[in-house]
Amino acid sequence: MFRPVSVRFKTFLAAGAVLALAVAGCGSTEEPDLVNGKELFVGKGTCGSCHVLNRAGTQGQAGPNLDQAFGPSRRDGLGEDTVKGVVYDQIGNTRRSSKMPADLVTGQDARDVAAYVAAVAGKPGKDGGALAAAGAPKVSNKPIPAEGGVLTMDADPTGALAFASTKATAMAGALEFVMGNESAVDHNIALEGGPEGPVVGKGGQSKFSTDVKPGEYTYLCTVPGHADGGMKGTLTVK
Repeated sequence: MFRPVSVRFKTFLAAGAVLALAVAGCGSTEEPDLVNGKELFVGKGTCGSCHVLNRAGTQGQAGPNLDQAFGPSRRDGLGEDTVKGVVYDQIGNTRRSSKMPADLVTGQDARDVAAYVAAVAGKPGKDGGALAAAGAPKVSNKPIPAEGGVLTMDADPTGALAFASTKATAMAGALEFVMGNESAVDHNIALEGGPEGPVVGKGGQSKFSTDVKPGEYTYLCTVPGHADGGMKGTLTVK
């Protein structure tokens, strides 16, 4: 994961020599591919599982929030090329004590990730054009049926704010909800206005049992911001 960085432009200026080296290390005659950079950033086991970056839709908590890290300094006048250089340097020079694996992305892929972060970190709004669809979680719209009175609805393993599907079906009666979480982002599963399972981290399961009657229900993650970010779906009970 990226190391914490100062959020004020004056601090970056004081480290001018280091930044100059970082920017130089990011040099390439090939234009960065921002779509590739975003897809790599949000991909399973990469940057988004540890970092918040709102434009990428990631909510990882293991590393620094990149919007908070770069947003204030960007507003103070920090240039995009400098941000790109800092991010590229941190990708390529992983500290021994860091949780971020060495060589997580390399070469042009690392340049693409750095360029994407530099282009969007701390900026309000949403990605447009080809970037809007890049890195979107592969969420199914095919209903997942409950089997034997158990509905298994796992969290997206990349850390994106999504369940495995936006739809589920079950028969009326006793129903157990089970959500496996293989991402580095804490999640749970709940029924809107009803019972909920515990919030769990990587490798955990969020479970609860209830009785359901025929009708439609909304299942969601109750961690603040996650349902609004897309982590919800519709359960149809017959």
